[in-house]
Amino acid sequence: MPGPGTQRLRTTTPITPSGRRTTAPRGVTDVLCEACDQLGWKTPTKIQVEAIPVALQGRDIIGLAETGSGKTGAFALPILQALLETPQRLFALVLTPTRELAFQISEQFEALGSSIGVHSAVIVGGIDTMSQSLALAKKPHVIIATPGRLVDHLENTKGFNLRALKYLVMDEADRILNMDFETEVDKILKVIPRDRKTFLFSATMTKKVQKLQRAALKNPVKCAVSSKYQTVEKLQQYYIFIPSKFKDTYLVYILSELAGNSFMIFCSTCNNTQRTALLLRNLGFTAIPLHGQMSQNKRLGSLNKFKAKARSILLATDVASRGLDIPHVDVVINFDIPTHSKDYIHRVGRTARAGRSGKSITFVTQYDVELFQRIEHLIGKKLPAFPMQEEEVMMMTERVAEAQRFARMELREQGEKKRSRHDDDDTEEAIGVRNKVAGGKKKKRKAF
Repeated sequence: MPGPGTQRLRTTTPITPSGRRTTAPRGVTDVLCEACDQLGWKTPTKIQVEAIPVALQGRDIIGLAETGSGKTGAFALPILQALLETPQRLFALVLTPTRELAFQISEQFEALGSSIGVHSAVIVGGIDTMSQSLALAKKPHVIIATPGRLVDHLENTKGFNLRALKYLVMDEADRILNMDFETEVDKILKVIPRDRKTFLFSATMTKKVQKLQRAALKNPVKCAVSSKYQTVEKLQQYYIFIPSKFKDTYLVYILSELAGNSFMIFCSTCNNTQRTALLLRNLGFTAIPLHGQMSQNKRLGSLNKFKAKARSILLATDVASRGLDIPHVDVVINFDIPTHSKDYIHRVGRTARAGRSGKSITFVTQYDVELFQRIEHLIGKKLPAFPMQEEEVMMMTERVAEAQRFARMELREQGEKKRSRHDDDDTEEAIGVRNKVAGGKKKKRKAF
């Protein structure tokens, strides 16, 4: 019988070598193999083949694999199998750098563990802390969290602790550390049991990741499926060299030429993401933005509309460049060239996933030549120019210029609405302060 700190899970027997399915590596139980079947996972990925048998032996793992390599399955399956063997609440913690990735990992845990009754909770910023506290009070099996919000709950949510934790996963560890979460990660490591299993997954082995490995893992097994930066074979990569002032026009031309495909367009700032989305909408394209200045509900809404194919163009900052599993992206456009060459790998990794083909097109202006040369050096190949008819592109300049004017006006209006809302909030706050002060004065008069 489960003890008071456990939650009943349906169990199963390990699969035998002769009867083993092909959808998961050796040693994975039949019920989890069936879950893989239902998710359409036909064969295990390289990182899953490398990491899962080692994880099932109870070893700590440092997994190095590029984005889109099936890392979630590589840590979720061993955790779920261990949970079947020793059912317990607050069993595993997964730390991720972004909110969207946290929700996606939660979906995969719920899908893989649906037949055995697994419950997970997502603890990220941008969402009401009270509802999260209630979710934590129910003691889910798996918590998927961003470091900042988890520390907030550890310090302020009464009755919540991770003293019984058995598994810690740090996914996209290089990015967690690049986003200056070292202090939060350090606080988390101090309050969780030392006697635990730890999986650290990263696309790159940076000095910070090496330092974290030494601090958090015990005698880990290294599972590396990609020793150098590279893009997948079925990805057709192109560039276009254009004057900066005609970027919008060339973008509209490419979207028209490749109509019928789904696109992810990467911009360097939230403002440019919003502006370009408005520009494309004014020209009749079904474009939707995704960036850090949007509320969490709007961000998830944009992502879900694009995943459901209700919108064919997703404009995003690098918040969407890593980890997110959006299976139907046909074309990635680097509208603004990435400042860090490694981000190019992650961006173009949004297409040509799971053996499919895809295209990427990088816009190179007179200001971007050096950055582009660094990218070519990193991936070890010279990219061909995307074939275009410049006369046809220039025929669109007038229409695009008009759409630019409308986009600027709409952006200004949106900014004014935001400012007005802030002013209203400030006024209400000031009135509240005045009332408190007045109330205090009245009380003082009565007291004397």
